[in-house]
Amino acid sequence: MAGLNGYTPISTAPEELTTTRLYRLGEGVGKVVYASDHWVVKRERSPTEVIAIIVLWKLLRKAESILPGGFGKRLMERPSRQIRFLRVLVQGCMAVVPKSVWFTAHIADVWKVYYKRDVRGQRLANAILTGTSLVPERVTFPPTRVRLRGWPGWLTVSEATERVEDTLDRRLNELARLGRFEEVEEWLNRFLHLRQSGWQHGLFSLDAHLKNFGICGNHVVLLDTGGLTNRWSEVEERLAKERSTSKPHVQLGLSSMLAARPDIAERFDQQWKANVTPATVRHHWNKAPGASA
Repeated sequence: MAGLNGYTPISTAPEELTTTRLYRLGEGVGKVVYASDHWVVKRERSPTEVIAIIVLWKLLRKAESILPGGFGKRLMERPSRQIRFLRVLVQGCMAVVPKSVWFTAHIADVWKVYYKRDVRGQRLANAILTGTSLVPERVTFPPTRVRLRGWPGWLTVSEATERVEDTLDRRLNELARLGRFEEVEEWLNRFLHLRQSGWQHGLFSLDAHLKNFGICGNHVVLLDTGGLTNRWSEVEERLAKERSTSKPHVQLGLSSMLAARPDIAERFDQQWKANVTPATVRHHWNKAPGASA
């Protein structure tokens, strides 16, 4: 039975978390994820780390717009190790440069919005999605020290999440590299179906990036709950922005992947536009008990 925080309580940590060294699986704005064969644990970033990532993101976006040859875009697409190095440099500069120079009002607002969305999204997922097939299994246990490969060497954790087979983003890219485009389209359809299932629970993801979703068996699950909302006013605001998007597959970063199959890109765009609308979302939303209006 799931506890109040949405995690199933168990008496001890899964054995493989304590008998092997966990390796860094990936990282996001607010957390770093480490994994064993079947479980993942996370380290929450400090506020300074989060702000450094926001500053770095803004710098790279600016470089993307003013430098020729897609320099900024190539940097943003580099492996996490290189981005991690840049983040450490930015964080070091933040320690010596006056706060008024880098902590602008806009950066402060971005940090506050991120933090509020992350906390609220996790709370909603715990309350509504626990026990469904929309999220991986999650367990909690007494604080346990686990060993890590590389820095910082160890970590104390009290919860773990079932490890997915892959992120949706990586699976799609691998299938496209192998020329298995029928499977690419199948997984894109499953992604759209997952979103509709979320709406039927009275939840909408404001950050539907493919890296925020994973694969368990033959279905897609939500990995990052930070963008979840149950407020219809926020949903309407997001859908209003969607109306100005002529090619949703480009917005999701699928442009290069589907360059060889414009027919799949066109079908996906048509499905997205037909489904991600106020009328369609509201149709599913009305099926959810207690959805906030």
